[in-house]
Amino acid sequence: MIPFIFVVISLGLILLIVSRTKKERPGNWFQFFSKGKEAGFSFRETELLRRLAARCNITDPSTVFSSQNQLDTCIRSMVRSIRMSGESEEQGTQDFLSKLYDYRKKVEMDKPQFKTGISASHQISEGQHLRVLVPGTGVYSSEVVKNISSYLTISRPVNKKIMQSVMWIGMKVSIYFWREDDAGYVFDTEVVDEIFSKGISSLKIEHSESLFRTQKRKSVRIKLHKAAFLYLANEYDEPGMLEMAPGLKCFLEDISDTGCAVVVGGQASAGIRVKVQFALDNVPICMLGTVRSVDFKEDANRSVMHIEADILPLEMRNHILSEVFGMLPEEDEDELPFRVLDEEAASISAEAGIDNTHNNISGTENE
Repeated sequence: MIPFIFVVISLGLILLIVSRTKKERPGNWFQFFSKGKEAGFSFRETELLRRLAARCNITDPSTVFSSQNQLDTCIRSMVRSIRMSGESEEQGTQDFLSKLYDYRKKVEMDKPQFKTGISASHQISEGQHLRVLVPGTGVYSSEVVKNISSYLTISRPVNKKIMQSVMWIGMKVSIYFWREDDAGYVFDTEVVDEIFSKGISSLKIEHSESLFRTQKRKSVRIKLHKAAFLYLANEYDEPGMLEMAPGLKCFLEDISDTGCAVVVGGQASAGIRVKVQFALDNVPICMLGTVRSVDFKEDANRSVMHIEADILPLEMRNHILSEVFGMLPEEDEDELPFRVLDEEAASISAEAGIDNTHNNISGTENE
C-alpha cells in the first residue's frame, strides 16, 4: 500500500512540475528529465538544473545536456549567485555544484583530444620528456631530440644517483612517457648507436609500432603561472588544512581537481608527501598529495614536480574547477590572504640551496 501511494505522489509531482514548466517555456519536459537521468542527475537535481536553465533564459533547456556553452552559462550563473548570496558553505549547494562540474568534466573529456591516442613511436613529438628503464640498473631521464622515419633520437639518459656507466649500444630498454592531455605510454626498444645530434650527446633507438597506452587522464588541467608555497607534509596533515607560516616559494604550473605541477629551484625527488598552498580569486587553497614524478631541468637548475592530490574538501574542489573551467571573474590577484607574497617569489632559482624543515624537498626516489 505504501509503495503504491509513493508512486502516485511521485507521478503527481512530475505532472505538477510539467504543467508549470509548460507555462514557462515550450518544449518536451519529459525529455528533459529523461536526459537528466541519463546524465547521472537525480530527479531533484534535474529539477534544480531546469530552474537554473529557465533563470538563464535558455530557450530550449534540453540543450544544457548537449551544448557546452549552455551548460557553462548555467554553471557560471550559479557560481555568481553563490558568491552574491554567501551560500558557499551550504552542503546542498556545494553537492549540486559538484554534480554540475562532474558532468562538465565528462563533456570535456569526451572531446577528441582526450579520446585520440597514438599507436607508434613515429608520432612522438620532439621535446617529449622520457623515462628510460635499464633492466637491473635503474630509471634515467631523457627527451626526444629528433624523430625521423628510420629511427628515434633521444638525449643521452641521465641519473645522477647512478654512478655505474652503461654501454648503450645494443642495450634493450623500456621507454615511458606522458603525452599531454592524453595518457601515459610505454614501449620496448633497442639502442642502435651513440651519436651527437643538434650538438648534444644522444642515442639512436629503434622505432616501435606497438605502444601500450596506460594511465589515461581522468581530469582536466589548466596552465597557470602562480606564486605558491610548498611544504613537506606530516602524518597529521589533512586535505585543505592551511599553513600560517610561509614555506618554500614555488610556482604553480598547472592544476586540476586531482593534482598539480609546481616548479621549484634545485633537484627534487619523487615519492615524498607535500602540501602546495596558493590562492585562487583570493580564496586560499591547500593541496595535500604525493609527488609522483619529477622533471629536472639541469640547465636552469629547476624541477617540475607532478603531484597527485588526496581527495579535496568539496568546496575547495569546486573552487578549483571554477578556475579550470573559467567560471571565476577575470581579476588579477597575486596575494594569499594569510601572507602577502613579495617580489622574491619571481626568482625561485635563487632558492635552490635552501634545506630546512619546510624547504627540504629531497626524498627517497620511488618511480
